[in-house]
Amino acid sequence: MLAIPRHFFLEKAFEEWAYQDKAFPIGNQQTISQPFTVAYQSQLLKVKKRDKILEIGTGSGYQAAVLAMMGARVYTVERQELLHQRATILLGKMGLKGIRTYFRDGGNGLPEFAPFEKIIVTAGSTEMPEELKKQLAIGGHLVVPVGDDQSQRMYRVTRIAETEFKEEVFDHFRFVPFLKGVNKS
Repeated sequence: MLAIPRHFFLEKAFEEWAYQDKAFPIGNQQTISQPFTVAYQSQLLKVKKRDKILEIGTGSGYQAAVLAMMGARVYTVERQELLHQRATILLGKMGLKGIRTYFRDGGNGLPEFAPFEKIIVTAGSTEMPEELKKQLAIGGHLVVPVGDDQSQRMYRVTRIAETEFKEEVFDHFRFVPFLKGVNKS
């Protein structure tokens, strides 16, 4: 994470605080997660080099950049057109390899590229995203915060077999809500 210049992913007004362990607004009522949360979710994913990872909620692009620096091949989906455009341009300027960005409804995932070894959701879901579970490879992990709009618990779902999943529940977090559809700018 230290290799990624976090201040690139923030609005100028927040640059001087970029390396504090805080979330900051990035526009469209979205936030860049605090570094602890990015590290926490990344650790739960158990990322290995060349893992094919689906990220739901590109936001600023910071989490995708961290995963790419860890050696993953990242497919990232954003529902906010403006955020998608900004992140795509920034990640391209940074020259990070192995990141593909998509402007879509993240609830549908990217079935045409499935299965994924890992899936990470960076927004709080009110329920377990069943469509995303279907896109996991056997042995793969889905990391997703699930709960109400005030607090979510971090889940790691491991696909054991075609129809068998193991769920582990971790700490409490608070994310922006996982919303359906797309928002064109």
